[in-house]
Amino acid sequence: MGALKPWHIAVLVVVLILLFGAKRLPDAARSLGRSLRIIKAETKSLQDDDRDLAEKADAQAGYQPLPPYAGQQPQQAPYQAPPQQPVADPVHRVRDN
Repeated sequence: MGALKPWHIAVLVVVLILLFGAKRLPDAARSLGRSLRIIKAETKSLQDDDRDLAEKADAQAGYQPLPPYAGQQPQQAPYQAPPQQPVADPVHRVRDN
């Protein structure tokens, strides 16, 4: 069960010839081959793109900032906003009174 036997393939070929005709089968096979070649090329290029992105990410992870050279002023700390106070809910203020 599940294995194709030679007579299964023969029946399949006869059905295809009856459905599409003998003139269209070579063209259909040719276009199917082209489509499979295109799909194969596209999947390969997608895998190459993924591999290239991973290599670039690994290369950028090793970058470190340059140390300051002599005579350069130290960098200022980035601006930090003061902490915000929690906002009281007006509904709770009315209920508490």
